[in-house]
Amino acid sequence: MRTALTIAGADPSGGAGIQSDIKTFEAFGIIGLSAITSLTAQNRSYVKATKTVPSDFLKAQVTTLLEEFRIHAVKIGMLGSSANAATARELIREYKLKNIVLDTVLRSTGGHPLIDKKGVGAIRALLPFTTIVTPNLPEASIISGIEIENETQMEAAAKEIFSMGAPFVLVKGGHLAGEPLDILFDGKRFEYYEGKRIRGKKERFHGTGCILSAAIAAGLANRKPIKTAILEAKSYLNKTLAERS
Repeated sequence: MRTALTIAGADPSGGAGIQSDIKTFEAFGIIGLSAITSLTAQNRSYVKATKTVPSDFLKAQVTTLLEEFRIHAVKIGMLGSSANAATARELIREYKLKNIVLDTVLRSTGGHPLIDKKGVGAIRALLPFTTIVTPNLPEASIISGIEIENETQMEAAAKEIFSMGAPFVLVKGGHLAGEPLDILFDGKRFEYYEGKRIRGKKERFHGTGCILSAAIAAGLANRKPIKTAILEAKSYLNKTLAERS
């Protein structure tokens, strides 16, 4: 059986973080493994508090799993600290982990910081060790240093993040007005993924970035090409959102 590891925060509501990731892995027929980076007090509406796991304990979680399991893909979400980001980078390099999907979680939708002040630099240093990075517009803007208000600026940000070492950059455009557009850059060309705007309360969209990145990781674990994994992940996300009230 194929496996995927999520390195992310715990969400008591089950809508995001490792709980959501494992559900997503299982939907794709993948055994879900997890290493917790941070405990959170949150519901589907907001994050009240977080407590970050020490980096040495994060490493212990992953190395213990590696004693038993062969890991076919890794999804990295909320890291909680720059130390945990550095540990993730170290683990990928030391154990030659493959199919790394980085969801660049910097803050909650409500603005609660989910990584420390040195976190952006640590995430930039992690980029060369990934397979694909999936920032939303605010995250892509912070990482690239480019203000994003239109499609052209999305493309510029994707190029800049690619130049930092990420082999594939998927900039998610859901925060722009109009129909949502995601843009993938592979260093040579852009691919455009157009969608339909789904309406609803903000609780309906809790954890959408987690679901998409975990589904991409599941596809890679299942030996799917990156672009096929993205298409199947987007289809799964749309199905999940359609089932939510």
